[in-house]
Amino acid sequence: MVNILSNKDEIKRIRTYVEGLDEVMQNGIPEGSVVLVAGTSGSMKSSLSFSILYNNVLHENKTTIYFSLEQSYWSLINHAVNLDFDMSKVNTVIIHDINNLDDKIKEIKVSKGGNFVIVDLGALRKQIKDTKIGEQGDWINVIKNIIRRFKNEAKLDIIALDSLSALYILSRFENPRLELFHIFEFFRDSQITSFLISEMPLDKSRFSEYGVEDYLSDGIIYLERTEQYRKVIRSIQVIKMRATDVDLNMYTLYFSNGKFKAMYGGKAPLV
Repeated sequence: MVNILSNKDEIKRIRTYVEGLDEVMQNGIPEGSVVLVAGTSGSMKSSLSFSILYNNVLHENKTTIYFSLEQSYWSLINHAVNLDFDMSKVNTVIIHDINNLDDKIKEIKVSKGGNFVIVDLGALRKQIKDTKIGEQGDWINVIKNIIRRFKNEAKLDIIALDSLSALYILSRFENPRLELFHIFEFFRDSQITSFLISEMPLDKSRFSEYGVEDYLSDGIIYLERTEQYRKVIRSIQVIKMRATDVDLNMYTLYFSNGKFKAMYGGKAPLV
C-alpha cells in the first residue's frame, strides 16, 4: 500500500554514516530508494556500500543483505577486516549453500538485533551450475526470490547488489530497457532501500552500462578516483536524490580506520 505523506518530516531516512555527507542531504537517503553507487574502478564503490550496510546493522539494528556476484564471502570479509570493520560487532550470516536458506531465514527471524547477511552468488552459481537456473542464467529471479523470502518470512531493510555489471554478464537481456525497468520497479515496490553498484566506463561518459539506469534510479552517488602529483584523490558527489534537498557539490572522500569522511575543499591525503 502506497503511503502518501502530508509533511516532509514524515520521510524516514537511511543514514550513510559518511561524516559530512548525511548532513548535506537532510540526514540521509529516503527509505525505500533505489540508489546507484557509480564510479570507475578503484573508486571504493563496494567499500562504501559495505560501510553503509555495516553501520546500519551496527547502529540502527537493521537487517541487510549484501549480494556479492563475483567476490567470495571469505574474500569480502577478509577485505572488510583489513579495512578495520569489526565484524565481531555484528551478527554476520553467510549464505553460500542454497540448501541452508531456510535455516538462515529462521536464524534472522528470531534474532533480536541487526543482521549482516552476505549472499555469495559465486558459490551458488557453482552449486547449481548444472540446473535449469544455471543453464538459463536467470540469476535475477534468484536474487528476487531471496529478497522476497527474507522480506515476507523474516525481516529486511537494506540491500546492496555488487555489481550491476556482473549481473548483466550472468543474465540474458533481450530488451534491456524494458527488463531494467521491471528490475528497478521490483526493488522500489519491495520498499527496501537498495544500493546498486555500477561500474562506469573509463571515459565517464555514462553512469551505467545501458545509460538508462540513472533515469530509473531514485538517487545517484558518484565516486571519482583521480591521480594528482603521484597521489590518488577520491571524491564523492550526490548527483541526485529524490525527495531530498541535497548539496550537489563535489566532496573529497577520505577513508581511515573503517570510517568514511566527506570534506568540502579537502586536500589530498598524505597516505
